[in-house]
Amino acid sequence: MHGSRRGFTLIELMIVVVIVAILASIAWPSYQAYIQRSRRSDAQSLMLAISSKEQQYMLDRRQFTDLVGPTGLNMSQQGWTCTVNGNKACVNAYYSVSVEVLAGPPPGFNVLGTPSGVQAGDGTLNYASTGAKTRMVSGNDKGW
Repeated sequence: MHGSRRGFTLIELMIVVVIVAILASIAWPSYQAYIQRSRRSDAQSLMLAISSKEQQYMLDRRQFTDLVGPTGLNMSQQGWTCTVNGNKACVNAYYSVSVEVLAGPPPGFNVLGTPSGVQAGDGTLNYASTGAKTRMVSGNDKGW
């Protein structure tokens, strides 16, 4: 009489490995897309904060500024460094956010989010003082 055998056969183990591999191949791209959207959202949040500070700067000084560091808008947001490039940009590992002042009339500004590194293919973000929002990828607006 044979005793009962415990454990898995090699075939059963290989089936489990294949199932896990299939699930991982489906989940990984979805996870990467989620991370990319999360980084974009972080940049958009900073861009909206800069826009708000620009509006207040206009009320206080009757002009817009392209300086986001201590000598201008004095921006600070967790995960971003706003004291580089002559204080004209806030940067992190994935985006560089800067302001472009438009002479007018009427005067205005654009807040630009330029992706870098692994985020580079996500498109350049633009928020205009008029409220227009774009994300340009290869010349096409893919929406904010």
